[in-house]
Amino acid sequence: MSFFSFGQTAEIDIVLNDAETRKKVEHKTEDGKKDKYFLFYDGETVSGKVNVTLKNPGKRLEHQGIKIEFIGQIELYFDRGNHHEFVSLVKDLARPGEMAQSQTFDFEFTHVEKPYESYTGQNVKLRYFLRATISRRLNDVCKELDIVVHTLSTYPELNSSIKMEVGIEDCLHIEFEYNKSKYHLKDVIVGKIYFLLVRIKIKHMEIDIIKRETTGTGPNVYHENDTIAKYEIMDGAPVRGESIPIRLFLAGYEMTPTMRDINKKFSVRYYLNLVLIDEEERRYFKQQEITLWRKGDIVRKSMSHQAAIASQRFEGSLRAPKIDSKHDI
Repeated sequence: MSFFSFGQTAEIDIVLNDAETRKKVEHKTEDGKKDKYFLFYDGETVSGKVNVTLKNPGKRLEHQGIKIEFIGQIELYFDRGNHHEFVSLVKDLARPGEMAQSQTFDFEFTHVEKPYESYTGQNVKLRYFLRATISRRLNDVCKELDIVVHTLSTYPELNSSIKMEVGIEDCLHIEFEYNKSKYHLKDVIVGKIYFLLVRIKIKHMEIDIIKRETTGTGPNVYHENDTIAKYEIMDGAPVRGESIPIRLFLAGYEMTPTMRDINKKFSVRYYLNLVLIDEEERRYFKQQEITLWRKGDIVRKSMSHQAAIASQRFEGSLRAPKIDSKHDI
């Protein structure tokens, strides 16, 4: 980014110290495209350099101070004027004065708390970024560098199976079971469906994974449902006593960990939606919430010890969803 000051032009650039070795991951932008960003975890240090390059040698640049900030913020699309910051750290790089030549400033934010996962949704965006600012009397000049944060969890101690009976009186009675209630993002959902009573003509059955994004509070609550995956269980009429296995691989779908009441601004929850369609095109639904979590990879030698600690920061943060023993469709 450049600006003019009595004939002087300058550019700001932010460079991370470990830019050559740090892993990059794809992350969806607000316009639906994907870009690659440097990946960080909770507790990791963020350090680097701010390069201020003067374009016209011999001419001085007056400023009111130079600083860099590390910011974590939530932006609700229906309230774009307000940015809700949950992390805000500042380092002063230079006091007010003049610059006669290009300079490089070192910065370090040590063991930075990054409590939430980066997220871009239908109505909300949670982002982390560095922002370098040259303060000016008339116009501040800024340069931003976005990063992506992944939250890691350890294997949940309590991970009970889901067993439910659903039915329509004297017409349909189905019992279904999923092996777990909590799954990591590359897990496999394994289950079975038992037909105990079938007196309606079912022609199709599928399981959908539904992502539900909830933003706002009180009267200004918005819900967005997105079907992430469709898994066909059967095509044709089942008979009494039939058992159908389910095996759904999650690794091929784009999902985030379950996010509950993030900074009291939004939530992202996932549901298994059982869908039955009869020969008269009537549709029957049954939903069950599941919890998704991000499994920490084996820590590589090149990865700092901070990331290893981060993989255990959220142990115990997962809670088992309440399971009812019997429901009607």
